[in-house]
Amino acid sequence: MENIDIGKKVEKFRKEKGYSSRELARIAEITPSMLSQIERGLANPSIQTLKVLAKALDVPTFSFLLEETNTEDLVVRFNERKHMVVENISYELLSPDFTGTLATAIMNIPPGTSSSEKLLEHKGEEVAYILEGKIKVNLDEAEYILEAGDSVKIPAYMKHKWENTFDEKAVILFSVTPPSF
Repeated sequence: MENIDIGKKVEKFRKEKGYSSRELARIAEITPSMLSQIERGLANPSIQTLKVLAKALDVPTFSFLLEETNTEDLVVRFNERKHMVVENISYELLSPDFTGTLATAIMNIPPGTSSSEKLLEHKGEEVAYILEGKIKVNLDEAEYILEAGDSVKIPAYMKHKWENTFDEKAVILFSVTPPSF
């Protein structure tokens, strides 16, 4: 909640609508000095005042309470990816982190390696795309060989396992929602 500046949001929405401070104050039926104090961060509006401002600006009330996102935090440079190794399988996180509802990573599976001894399941839905090599994927009782260019969707709670029984490493791009590692 530290990135929320309600006053700046009120001012931004006001300017987007083309209202002067006096116009918005009149429409919202608050004093111009109160609006000025809110926009400058000198006064915190009540919930009722937020509702009135939201109606006057034709925006949802919750829009004043959304945190600002620093766009620099959304970019992941090639040399700044987070790396993780679990039993010889390496993961490169393409998403900035595990917050939010989606994570995307690259999984590198060396020859003769499996993602687990047995079939595993998790609450996240997964979509995977084979970038390089071949991989065997077990989905419940079924077994499939996927090659570069193939993809697979794994529904939430479906038991699955990745196995590289081939002579070259397999590189798999996958996204999972919600993130589960």
